[in-house]
Amino acid sequence: MILNESGLTRPGGGAGSPVRVAEVIASDLRQRILRRALDDGPLPTQEALIGEYGVSGPSVREALRILEAEGLITVRRGKLGGAYVHRPDWSSAAVALAMSLQGQGVTLADLADTLLTLEPMCAVACASRDDRMQTVVPALRVNLEQTEAVLGNGQSFTETARSFHDILVDHIPNETMRLLVRSTVAVWSVQEQMWASTLEEQGHYPEESVQAAALKAHERLLSFIENGDVEAAAGLAGAHLRAIQRMMLADYGGRVVDASSTSAVRRLRSL
Repeated sequence: MILNESGLTRPGGGAGSPVRVAEVIASDLRQRILRRALDDGPLPTQEALIGEYGVSGPSVREALRILEAEGLITVRRGKLGGAYVHRPDWSSAAVALAMSLQGQGVTLADLADTLLTLEPMCAVACASRDDRMQTVVPALRVNLEQTEAVLGNGQSFTETARSFHDILVDHIPNETMRLLVRSTVAVWSVQEQMWASTLEEQGHYPEESVQAAALKAHERLLSFIENGDVEAAAGLAGAHLRAIQRMMLADYGGRVVDASSTSAVRRLRSL
């Protein structure tokens, strides 16, 4: 794909709609990344891209800046530098969603209501799987063992127990629904982890008996899923989530979703 750095027009725009060379290069690379024509890892060097597109260095560097701003690549400087591909997934969707929710002033109570609709659907989908005994059930059993091991250990319990919910979402057969729900659940999980961290610092983290009750609910939910009891799984998933949310929303329900604090950014980046 050789470009002429003068006289370019936007596709379908006619001669009166000029387009920068950098935008054309960025568009081509964007399509190659999203179509998996480029693997995760390093992009070709700037010198290789200059030769491939037949353009100047500044045009290639501007194209890379566009892709970096979109989160599709990371440009590392220095001796071992270069541009590295980051194909979007549920975690990048979660970061964008969290920022959008905060920008729109969405409260934690509003986000909680959304989860009360979505998570029981996940339990139903898992209980309905014909292959649940080979897929979701073993994964949930492992999580229950891990959760029991950190019972009474504050933040570690919260993070491990929340992973139980993540596993349910990860086993939704429909890929589009899985992406949408996973990113939404991840935003809530980050808010819940920060809440747990604050309570632990203040010495007000829920007592071990409360944690044990949450673990017991997970054990019952696993049993319903294992038996394929769709109605019971949906009912318990909703009741359990509502009970968990009640503790957090009592003090934080009116707060806006946090995507910008140092703690929130660190947790979102670690997804």
